[in-house]
Amino acid sequence: MFNKFLILTTTIKNFTRASSFVKHFYFFIMFANTNILYHIKHTQCMDEILRKVLKRIKPDNSVQKKAGLFLKELNLRIKKLGISAEAVVGGSVAKGTHLKGDFDVDVFVRFSPKYKNLSEILEEILKPYKKDVVHGSRDYFQIKKEGMLFEVVPVLKISKASEAKNVTDMSPLHVEWVLRNSNQKIRDDIRLAKQFCKAQKVYGAESYVKGFSGHVLDILIIYYGGFLELLKNSLGWKQREVIDFYNHFNGKALYMLNSAKISSPLVIIDPIMPERNAAAALSREKYDAFRKAAESFLMKPSEEFFRIKKLDLKEAKATKDFAIILSITPKDDKGDVAGAKVMKALEHIKRSLRKNDFKILKFEWEFGKTAKAYFIIKKENLPEFIIRQGPPLHKKKDVKKFKGKHKRIFYKKNRVYAKLKRKYKNPAQLVRDIIKDDYIKERVKKIKCLR
Repeated sequence: MFNKFLILTTTIKNFTRASSFVKHFYFFIMFANTNILYHIKHTQCMDEILRKVLKRIKPDNSVQKKAGLFLKELNLRIKKLGISAEAVVGGSVAKGTHLKGDFDVDVFVRFSPKYKNLSEILEEILKPYKKDVVHGSRDYFQIKKEGMLFEVVPVLKISKASEAKNVTDMSPLHVEWVLRNSNQKIRDDIRLAKQFCKAQKVYGAESYVKGFSGHVLDILIIYYGGFLELLKNSLGWKQREVIDFYNHFNGKALYMLNSAKISSPLVIIDPIMPERNAAAALSREKYDAFRKAAESFLMKPSEEFFRIKKLDLKEAKATKDFAIILSITPKDDKGDVAGAKVMKALEHIKRSLRKNDFKILKFEWEFGKTAKAYFIIKKENLPEFIIRQGPPLHKKKDVKKFKGKHKRIFYKKNRVYAKLKRKYKNPAQLVRDIIKDDYIKERVKKIKCLR
């Protein structure tokens, strides 16, 4: 025992006499080992979280079974009518990347290029079914059957993107590309990416979302080799990041593509059609929100990053500031169009609040059959009067016109100003008046201020 104590004492004495370099090297090794242990523990924790999330979001094969039965019926009908076409499953169900609880299935009816009026022919094929028509560049049809929503889309049967007459013609090629370039691990990581983006409210290319589409996430996960790899690499993305999977443009995509195609912060060269930016719909707001969420998750991983939360009005109701809560019934348009109109109505309200000097601390909204939105506005006493700037004094005609419009005027630094009584000191009253505007009425069926 004494010998061990002697060795320890000698070691401490020698360490205190050691050079500064040796001491620093010793502490560096200790710190590095601590960091390595922390990194291993952190990685294990992250892996465990992802395993739990995947178990929760990965579906069984019931959707594929129901889709298979519907396809069988459809192809028998096509054969009976003597039409040169074939119905195939598309989208995430075909790729094996769909999520549990997602009962929407894309079905593509691939027609021989000899046919012209594809939507009309498809309508004849679907005659035995009760269906809704969705109008677009090519009309397609929605059929509800056995708890599923089948979106039946007419496309041309093509083997390469250059043969496409419509962007939907390429959809089966995208499915083939994903299956060719992925394995089960990659497909599960695409699921994780979708769930993450949905929970962070950055999923969907619709014009009222302007987020990451499923197709964009497919490309990103395959390009980086996994979900965590995507998150880590996103932290290094620039103000405008270019992903060119096959290096079609030799690093010069920003110079060679039309400027209208590269306005998004993330430019993803479509691996099927190189002249197309797959991420063209992505906004700067959603791009930044994704990167911020990625950084937060990597620093402090939690299952909460994958939980989709409905809009919670509790925060708005509990605030000590002003809260305005709106209930909105959208117009009877298809989802994307109706959602875009609701968004424009809300942006109009937002602009009006700011124009009247109300400071918006938080704004949240959620689209649905009945959309909900709330604004939290800073509670402050605004001045009774506002100052409106007029023209410079040397512009005599403009000054005369300005003075004719306003009573309380004054001059300052060779310019005329008007002192106006503030119309709105309460933001709720302003919103109640705005929602009566024709601009709002043209875009939503009904809007009500709940608070």
